[in-house]
Amino acid sequence: MVFCGRVNPITGSLDWVEEDENYDYHQEIARSSYADMLHDKDRNEKYYQGILAAVRRVKDRGEEAIVLDIGTGTGLLSMMALTAGADYCFAIEVFKPMAEAAAEIVKVNGFGDKIKVINKHSTEVTFGPDGDMTRRANILITELFDTELIGEGALPSYEHAQHNLMQERWEAVPHRATIYAQLVESRRLWSWNKLLPMQLDCRTIQPPPEMQSCPGAPSVCDVQLSQLSPSDFRPLSDILVVFRLDFSKQISSSAVSHIVSFTPLADGTAQVVLSWWDIDMDPEATITCSMKPGWLYPALQPVPWRDHWMQCVYFLPEEKKVTEGGETCLIAHQDDYCVWYNLTNPSAADTSYTDSPACHCGAHITWNRARFGELNDLCRMDKYKKALKEILTPSTVCLCVSDGSTLPMLAHSVGAAQVFTLESSSVAHQLMDKLLETNNLKETIHILQKSPDKVIAADLGDRKVTALIGEPFFTTSLLPWHNLRFWYSRTSLSENLASDCLVLPISASLYVLAVEFKDLWRIRSPCGNCEGFDISIMDKMIKKSLDFHESQEAEPHPLWEYPCRALSDPTKVITFDFQNKVPTEDMKAEGSLNLVRSGVCHGVVLWMSYQLTENISTSTGLLEVSDETGNCQWYPHGKQAVYFFSSLWNLGLDPTDSQTSVTYQLTFKPQLGDVRMSFIPQC
Repeated sequence: MVFCGRVNPITGSLDWVEEDENYDYHQEIARSSYADMLHDKDRNEKYYQGILAAVRRVKDRGEEAIVLDIGTGTGLLSMMALTAGADYCFAIEVFKPMAEAAAEIVKVNGFGDKIKVINKHSTEVTFGPDGDMTRRANILITELFDTELIGEGALPSYEHAQHNLMQERWEAVPHRATIYAQLVESRRLWSWNKLLPMQLDCRTIQPPPEMQSCPGAPSVCDVQLSQLSPSDFRPLSDILVVFRLDFSKQISSSAVSHIVSFTPLADGTAQVVLSWWDIDMDPEATITCSMKPGWLYPALQPVPWRDHWMQCVYFLPEEKKVTEGGETCLIAHQDDYCVWYNLTNPSAADTSYTDSPACHCGAHITWNRARFGELNDLCRMDKYKKALKEILTPSTVCLCVSDGSTLPMLAHSVGAAQVFTLESSSVAHQLMDKLLETNNLKETIHILQKSPDKVIAADLGDRKVTALIGEPFFTTSLLPWHNLRFWYSRTSLSENLASDCLVLPISASLYVLAVEFKDLWRIRSPCGNCEGFDISIMDKMIKKSLDFHESQEAEPHPLWEYPCRALSDPTKVITFDFQNKVPTEDMKAEGSLNLVRSGVCHGVVLWMSYQLTENISTSTGLLEVSDETGNCQWYPHGKQAVYFFSSLWNLGLDPTDSQTSVTYQLTFKPQLGDVRMSFIPQC
């Protein structure tokens, strides 16, 4: 066993946790997309068809079929190649625990003498009599792709392998890839990238100029575009072919730009590029695996579900007006790991390389995209505005405890006498300082870059705080209850609070709901037998990790992207009273979730709801349940916690049986700032 130091996201303290020395490896595998990929039947079938065709082409030339499989994972594609008639396979896997698993899997399936698993990065693999490979390959199989296609270093890996490990002529599976893009106008998507002007009662809060001109974060936003409503965006272009990569020819990882000329479909403001890719498994493009969003499929055609490959949202460096019928150029810049876009007039189109966008305003470093969306949610902010009007007066001394919050400006706008706000980092402090300066509020709203336990009376002008407010939101939070850091802050600040200090929110409540997922369950589903191969060792590795926290752990997921049905009624299990200090004793709850709908119960969702005042509340989880179908609508600006059942994947629960339920036991441990949990289906 080893001790690992971890910063507690609730208390802010450094905790030393005793863990198995291989725990992180097991976690890496358990939380990866291996199960999702192995259950992607469309992907598996297309790969096998492509491999079979490639082996035939090599055999038809009278050659031995020698395969190089880069990023073999479980060894599935290597075993497919041997089954398709290949003579030998070199399977490369850089992640040691996965390489060890692959070696055992190919041995169990009877391929141990024809598949050599090499535990190296592919660019470190050597060829020669004493090298890792004693023969050059003539079939190159890879699954090095991410949502952006090239984000996992596919291009350098291809370039090295083709130069150093392949014969002069080779077949590639996949054979080629095609990148598609569509230019759109979308307030919802744009609100993930920019802080938009916020209308208060008597003024408009404007973002700083450097934030308005900032190109944003360099990383792509990957999302399940199928879950966007058609009303969330307006197409300004047709679907455009941006560039293609032919993997049967020498690949270059050098930076390059691609210009695509098009005619806009309508007048509008270009803000966002939606993008996805297809891979053709054969030269004739008769075997194609597509990542296109669900709304591009014919009405009756099933849509393959994938979480390991989604779709891309790219933000333009700045908004640009386009005119229907006027020629416009979309420029895709590509280096060895990522893609980014610019929009320009044909006369100004330039294929010369430009650096990838990088944040220079600090906001995209401090806030993630969900946080931008949250700050720009007008309905949400209106609730806070109404709540603040109920508790603030011209004599109020107000202190805000939340990271990067606009609540101090709301508090000032409704008339608080003095407003202070705590910021946890220097970057957040600078960002808030710029925001206040832009709106001439530096003299009326005071920033304290201190932890709550370090605040003294002099910091507050020797006055007691009469209103403590928070959203609550903290950048360190991953799970819903991590924002209980507000409660710990309130406790640390007790000496600075007036005896009649009002606290907003008044309280928070933890809710639970038993659900049936349409697809998300696949990421934690046992692999067992996959396409005729025994992959059960993966189940053992995943179970070892999940069992470690079987009665404690849930994981965060943005459920607006993952449809599910409510099988029980939402149930409040624990309420946290912010008007009082954090207790010293554990808070426990136990009971049963009676199932009110039929279905397969894959797990339980947990979220927090905040009572801002007696009459105003806001949820960070379930927003609505359809009475007829049980379909759930989730809060779109954050992640909910999901507890997956690890051993009862296919448990059918019949609501006509009065015994059908899910029992729960939850314990909030104040010393750890953690929620321990156990959910057990009963039928």
